[in-house]
Amino acid sequence: MLVVTDQLNHASLVDACRLARARLEITPHQDVAAVDRALAARAEPAALVVTESVFSAGGPVTPLRDLWEVTHARGALLVVDEAHALGVMGAGGRGVAWEAGIATEPDVTRVVSFGKALGAQGGAVLGAAEVIQTLVSTGRGFIFDTALAPPAAGAALAALDVLRHDPGLAGAARANARRLAETATRAGLPEAGMSVTGPGGAVIRVTVGHPSLAVAARRVCADHGVRVGCFRPPSVPPGESCLRLTARASLTSVDFARAARALTAVRDLAGTAVSARA
Repeated sequence: MLVVTDQLNHASLVDACRLARARLEITPHQDVAAVDRALAARAEPAALVVTESVFSAGGPVTPLRDLWEVTHARGALLVVDEAHALGVMGAGGRGVAWEAGIATEPDVTRVVSFGKALGAQGGAVLGAAEVIQTLVSTGRGFIFDTALAPPAAGAALAALDVLRHDPGLAGAARANARRLAETATRAGLPEAGMSVTGPGGAVIRVTVGHPSLAVAARRVCADHGVRVGCFRPPSVPPGESCLRLTARASLTSVDFARAARALTAVRDLAGTAVSARA
């Protein structure tokens, strides 16, 4: 079997691909044409294409419709990680695959996380009955794992119920993410040499550069009451250490003012670091 995987896929997907013991083909980020070439050149009868729909460090949304058309035409199965899409992307937060009109296709399998927008723990696999039965009957990771704790399952179901009754929450999260990206830009981060990317969904990436500066920037944000993610090698390539800002549907003007103060302090920190290096 051949597994074609995006070069920026999450570490969990990378590990899963390795455990598959299949031949791996790593394609450039969101390069549909490269995936098509890999599938066309394969000698293996079976192939999987693995991607995230919204990349975890603030990458753009994957063109899933185009990717599915390629995998479908080449007789491959498309596996989509929707961890950062469920609850945020598509109508009512149904995800990118749903928005692309391919969620119920038999050759599409989706993996969703309960630990992101739903605020719970665990996850689920959504796909054709044959795929699910194969996982239940032969999936080593499923068979030998402990079942999801009832409180976690209940929390996920309750969160889904909230989303079902208020489908506008997904759009509110995306709107707040755009506003948060604008806040970061207005705080002067680009002028301080830090790029602001996104949002693809609810995530904004601020590329800082040096890992020690990223760690210091995270500390500055925490001092201002703002919690951010901090990515540095080996999680990202050298020189691409970054902060990950994640928006919620419930952010208020007070929250944005606090974020603006924190990001302005990060800008000042970056300026001090540049002066020190000079």
